[in-house]
Amino acid sequence: MGAEALAVEVAFALPSKQRIVALRVPEGTTARQAVALADLPTLFPDVPGETFAQAPLGIFGKALREPDTHLLRDGDRVEVYRPLAIDPKAARLERAKRQASDPKR
Repeated sequence: MGAEALAVEVAFALPSKQRIVALRVPEGTTARQAVALADLPTLFPDVPGETFAQAPLGIFGKALREPDTHLLRDGDRVEVYRPLAIDPKAARLERAKRQASDPKR
């Protein structure tokens, strides 16, 4: 008996554009392999291809520690996470500095 095909989705979003790619993959496919099969660089030509190859991944909002070895299950949605534009701690510190120096306060 051959390997069973799994129905999975790969999701990626920019502020102005979102895509979910539905795939049928063989049992034993990893999260990282599914991202490669989704061919996201074609759908997002303005995003460097290595972004998808190296990005952190998650399944339904839960980050994967080992996306290169995490085996998918039927119905999984692999989420490709974008890098943060600014570190949240640095942003809070910057806001606090601005508020402390605001003469209106």
